[in-house]
Amino acid sequence: MELTVLSKKVVVFDYGFGNIRSAERALARVGAEVEITRDFDKAMNADGLLVPGVGAFAACMQGLRAARGDWVVDRRLSGGRPVLGICVGMQILFARGIEHGVAAEGLDEWPGTVEPLQADVVPHMGWNTVDAPADSELFAGLDADARFYFVHSYAVHDWALESHNPLIAAPKVTWSTHGKPFVAAVENGALWATQFHPEKSGDAGAQLLTNWIGTL
Repeated sequence: MELTVLSKKVVVFDYGFGNIRSAERALARVGAEVEITRDFDKAMNADGLLVPGVGAFAACMQGLRAARGDWVVDRRLSGGRPVLGICVGMQILFARGIEHGVAAEGLDEWPGTVEPLQADVVPHMGWNTVDAPADSELFAGLDADARFYFVHSYAVHDWALESHNPLIAAPKVTWSTHGKPFVAAVENGALWATQFHPEKSGDAGAQLLTNWIGTL
């Protein structure tokens, strides 16, 4: 697979949670200039910011706040500057997460609750397809049967945010199914996110990252 060479600066935000080296390699593969850092100014000034995440929702939020990542995300989005969240880095963008019956506050960029997967087998681990909107920019150039790599026990099952202003594009929501359907990706202005790991999803993931960087 030939990938378009891109020359955009992307910061992978290092707040102690996430497969940052895998993300770095995947972004470099598609031609981005990548830096792993928690430096506030570098994160603010990059063309794109990638927020990874693995582990527990509450712990990720605690780590993000300790590194001022909540400020970085908020300030970037206030200025219309692109942010991509991956796995728990997507989950913490929602209003709250519930793990083991305990609720924790998220960044509240989107309404909704991250809750346990409603499936016979948990975690959801391995390759799965997604159902993306026809006009998705994130999944442009990818076949409908493209598969992505998931590792998670929690997800958002209900999408609550819609746009009633004809001048503002409604968020584009992509779904997948493991037991009950769940949100697999979101495109909402400058804020995009995936529940799966594009950095572990081979050529399909590389095309998706190429698509994101192409919008920076």
